[in-house]
Amino acid sequence: MADEPLLLQQRDERGVVALTLNRPQAFNSLSEAMLAALAQALGTLAGDESVRVVVLGASGKAFCAGHDLKEMRAEPSLKYYQRLFAQCAQVMLAIQRLPVPVIARVQGIATAAGCQLVAMCDLAVASRDARFAVSGVNLGLFCSTPGVALSRNLPRKAAFEMLVTGDFISAEQALAKGLVNRVAAPEALDAEVEALVARIVAKPRVAIALGKGLFYRQLEEGIAAAYEDAGRTMACNMMDASALEGVQAFIDKRPPSWGTPGG
Repeated sequence: MADEPLLLQQRDERGVVALTLNRPQAFNSLSEAMLAALAQALGTLAGDESVRVVVLGASGKAFCAGHDLKEMRAEPSLKYYQRLFAQCAQVMLAIQRLPVPVIARVQGIATAAGCQLVAMCDLAVASRDARFAVSGVNLGLFCSTPGVALSRNLPRKAAFEMLVTGDFISAEQALAKGLVNRVAAPEALDAEVEALVARIVAKPRVAIALGKGLFYRQLEEGIAAAYEDAGRTMACNMMDASALEGVQAFIDKRPPSWGTPGG
């Protein structure tokens, strides 16, 4: 394992990229090196217009156990901790800023910053065996940065209960609370992820990219500003050839001719 990369990357002919956290012996914890690898990969993918979807998964039994606590404890200084959490925040924001959907493939536990990672992904599919927690409070460390993502996914009281108790929730509870989109049997996890991927790549990339950008911007705006932004985005989207063809195809009662699916 020492010679293997911390982050594995594969791509198929559709432009679907699989990023796999690869520290199974450390429960895929987010060491500084892992965060750097994620930042580099996401930065490269952001500029690649052939990418359609990113699937973020993990090796081994755990999805991600959060920050590397041994690494954190080795250098107890305010300056170090501020730099570490800023590095983590930039990775989380890079996921949201990526112009294509990012799907978390959660096969095991996701705790603390690992749960944050799931929450920051645009979509999430979990194995029935997966469990989720923001458990820093059990160590005396309130999961403040995970709370930013969690409170933007779950209702406030549900998010706050997780933050102040540190208790685990099941995959089914995560589905009910809105942290994940779908739950599958372990042996059906990849098929469930693929079903979601296939639905996305069948759509024009430009529409998805414009829509994802607008989706997150408008959440942070007042409602009037959100509508203005949404109107501008839709107008620009409507001028794109794929939208004009899609509308015409609807009028003509025929399938749209987009060339390469999702192109």
